[in-house]
Amino acid sequence: MGINLFRYIEDAKELGAYDAKVINTNTIKTAPWTIMKCKYGCSNYNSNLCCPPNTPTYKKMQEIVDCYDWAILVQCKSDLSSTAKIIVELEKKFFLSGYYKALGFGAGPCQLCEKCNMEKCKHPSEARPSMESCGIDVYETVKMNGFPIGVLKDREGEKNCYGLVLIE
Repeated sequence: MGINLFRYIEDAKELGAYDAKVINTNTIKTAPWTIMKCKYGCSNYNSNLCCPPNTPTYKKMQEIVDCYDWAILVQCKSDLSSTAKIIVELEKKFFLSGYYKALGFGAGPCQLCEKCNMEKCKHPSEARPSMESCGIDVYETVKMNGFPIGVLKDREGEKNCYGLVLIE
């Protein structure tokens, strides 16, 4: 790797991440079924600009991923909104370091507004779609990169939330 991305792992941890890894984008898997999990099973479908059908399809997301060679996959043990905040800050660090194509994806639905203004986002510098809302198979991507992930059987189970920043 011609660029030193590994120093950003510590930045992610300082921002509150539990762990982070530099990954090759060929380990990011997209799948057509992900939209179905959003459409049938999530009450946030079509309720905000960071959820389907307002996000890229899995095919479009694969085209986007193909524009990058590297990413940082971030593991958080906190809630979804904290994961999103970490990703936004990490994306900003990359951008200000000259990685102008840095693009972040959080976990779960956007929670910045109680009710989303579907006409125009009130927080465009903070709002990011989740990996899953853009067609990324989070479970497969996370497992391929050696992180733990599993279905929570109850609310007391160990929660692992994941975010991603594409870097070029």
